[in-house]
Amino acid sequence: MKNLNLRQKLYQMFILGYKGDDPLSECNEGFVDALNQGLGGVIFFTENITDRNLFKESVKKIKKEALITPFLSIDQEGGRVERTLNLYNGSHYVSAADGAKSGEDFVKKQTKEIAEELKDFGLNMNFAPVLDVNTNPENPIIAERAFSDNPYVVSKYGKIVAQTYLENGILPVGKHFPGHGDTSVDSHKEMPQVNLSLPEMESVHIKPFVDLINILPAIMVAHVHYSAFDTEMIPASVSQNIIQGYLRQDLGYKGLVISDDMVMGGIKRFSSSEACIRAINAGVNMFIFRNSDLKTLNLINDLEKAVADKKISMDNIDKSIEIIRKIKCC
Repeated sequence: MKNLNLRQKLYQMFILGYKGDDPLSECNEGFVDALNQGLGGVIFFTENITDRNLFKESVKKIKKEALITPFLSIDQEGGRVERTLNLYNGSHYVSAADGAKSGEDFVKKQTKEIAEELKDFGLNMNFAPVLDVNTNPENPIIAERAFSDNPYVVSKYGKIVAQTYLENGILPVGKHFPGHGDTSVDSHKEMPQVNLSLPEMESVHIKPFVDLINILPAIMVAHVHYSAFDTEMIPASVSQNIIQGYLRQDLGYKGLVISDDMVMGGIKRFSSSEACIRAINAGVNMFIFRNSDLKTLNLINDLEKAVADKKISMDNIDKSIEIIRKIKCC
């Protein structure tokens, strides 16, 4: 990863998905081009995993095609967020909430099983554990994906999951900072708002992230607005106060900061290029885009121009590349 040009550095900051179960098919021409130019990560969805052996071959193809070995990532939480549904005719692992009810030994055993399966596929990153504290009974998107409505319980099981993944060769990504548990709106559809004070946030929703701050190699930031940090109606994913100010400076986090999927409704108040520019300047290191279509890939051109026009701090890009490099080399 030494001596990358600007375009390759920008590609390193993207985690992209692809269509269907063949990453090298004609409909994925843009995805293949991105791999050739230094794509930083790949995220796999249910449509990509239709057969176990076919998927393992797909992962091998991606590794062979990639200029730089990418993060090979998935949302494999258990319960309703599980990308291997086609392999089991439904959910194979229980949700975080059900796992916590079954106890520590059960959660560790299931996490080890998930890690072993992901490694068998050839993957190295999982967007788990969910560290949200589900305090709002009307929450439409977190609910049983959280271990509990108690921050101490979330921390306990979050640590078990994160450490078990690390012990078994999978990079865990804690989500959704600084906490999606008090929302009543699905951030896939629109931007939720959390109007708790900072002390309320810290005593409940931020606590699990603080408790795991020295364990997690990566943290995902939410497309949620938090009035405790910003008066401007912006999500955490583009908030300099939250990422550079609070997560980096106040909490001292040194790992990778990844956005939630940038095609979600919670970030749609900005164009994709504006959202990425703001997020880079706020301290986001990598972006998830479930699509690798022409519109998404044209963002690289937009960001190159933004650097030339000094709308993006080159220092932030170089810091991101250094963090990515360190984690990939571990």
